[in-house]
Amino acid sequence: MGSLGYSISMIASLSPTLMESRLISSMGCVSMTVTPSLSSVSVVSSSLGTTRRDRTLKLRSSMSPGMVTTLDSDVGVGSSATTKKVLVPIGYGTEEIEAVVLVDVLRRAGADVTVASVEQKLEVEGSSGTRLLADVLISKCADQVYDLVALPGGMPGAVRLRDCEILEKIMKRQAEDKRLYGAISMAPAITLLPWGLLTRKRTTGHPAFFGKLPTFWAVKTNIQISGELTTSRGPGTSFQFALSLAEQLFGETTAKSIEEFLLLRDGYQNPKNKEFNSIDWSLDHTPRVLIPVANGSEAVELVSIADVLRRAKVDVTVSSVERSLRITAFQGTKIITDKLIGEAAESSYDLIILPGGHTGSERLQKSKILKKLLREQHESGRIYGATNSSSTVLHKHGLLKEKRTTVYPSESDEPMNQQMIEGAEVVIDGNVITSLGLATVTKFSLAIVSKLFGHARARSVSEGLVHEYPRQ
Repeated sequence: MGSLGYSISMIASLSPTLMESRLISSMGCVSMTVTPSLSSVSVVSSSLGTTRRDRTLKLRSSMSPGMVTTLDSDVGVGSSATTKKVLVPIGYGTEEIEAVVLVDVLRRAGADVTVASVEQKLEVEGSSGTRLLADVLISKCADQVYDLVALPGGMPGAVRLRDCEILEKIMKRQAEDKRLYGAISMAPAITLLPWGLLTRKRTTGHPAFFGKLPTFWAVKTNIQISGELTTSRGPGTSFQFALSLAEQLFGETTAKSIEEFLLLRDGYQNPKNKEFNSIDWSLDHTPRVLIPVANGSEAVELVSIADVLRRAKVDVTVSSVERSLRITAFQGTKIITDKLIGEAAESSYDLIILPGGHTGSERLQKSKILKKLLREQHESGRIYGATNSSSTVLHKHGLLKEKRTTVYPSESDEPMNQQMIEGAEVVIDGNVITSLGLATVTKFSLAIVSKLFGHARARSVSEGLVHEYPRQ
């Protein structure tokens, strides 16, 4: 299968025993900064109390532009024999891509991740309308000790986090004890700054809120590590942010394995989209899109597709093929869907998209209602597609005949791949669109936006995501 042929079980088995050796010096802090393709970034040593440019190793890496990682002798140090505990707080209006990517990547790395609601209930609606179900209320976390607390952004999510007194106490204790903490997008400026947790810290954040950061300490990088604090810019840098935190907790070997499995490669700078038999997808009404999901579906994919399309003003319905609106996605993320598939089937859709996930794909394939919907979609000439392993669902229903597709590498021995376009991350053939999924799903979603509304709309959405997107 090659270097990308990691199975889910292999990645899930990665544990803290793979942690890298820490670099220790008599000065108390030695950092290693990796900048694959951009200039080096300053790292602030909290133990020295000064700003300095550490020795930078420019290593060949497939990480995305701006990806910065650090190994620090007194940051997040813990026994490699114990599980790392991570807290991800969420509130009304939290950016769902950022929250779900954090949870997904850190759980793949072996962390014990707790998703905590700062609201009065476990169910939390994200900034783009996806409803997440937290593990606990934040009050249950007040006396716990965490190796890392990571804040997603989003509005008004960042404000809801800021106004939570329990979370404020947890974060201040985290900083005082010199344990890892992080924030992405709006959270550095809106949440951490009022708490006084950016003092003498180099910090980055979402471009729309960059002006609110302390001028002298603000830097325009995708990832910024300053002592125990790591900050990042937005949904489009979520994977880089999560992988940086995973490396600080578990070491480079674990982070690199996850990076390869998630398909974070050099295609980030040069999107490998291919189109054949081009047809016009534009409509004279608001596009209606159905995203069927099941237990075991890839949360990163279903949440990202829904988020990006809703930003583009698409009417999105997330539908469960299970008996309950609640599904438990791969890596344990719990999501409340909009409708059961039976109710969703009462309407017609301009586009039906199946997110991946091996177990989820198998369950989607078994849904007779979904099979009927997909056949009707095909017979009427409307658009449909899939990411990751769910391309096999379309294949087994006979919906990919003579269609060029891409498919996740671990599925590449399937008979369907006689029409597979090697090296492509997103393939459009007439009214069918497929993708490798995982970290390439944002490109997939933006390709849909571009086909429906044009390049300008897709570029506008990508800017809000802080996602690299071609100018032409």
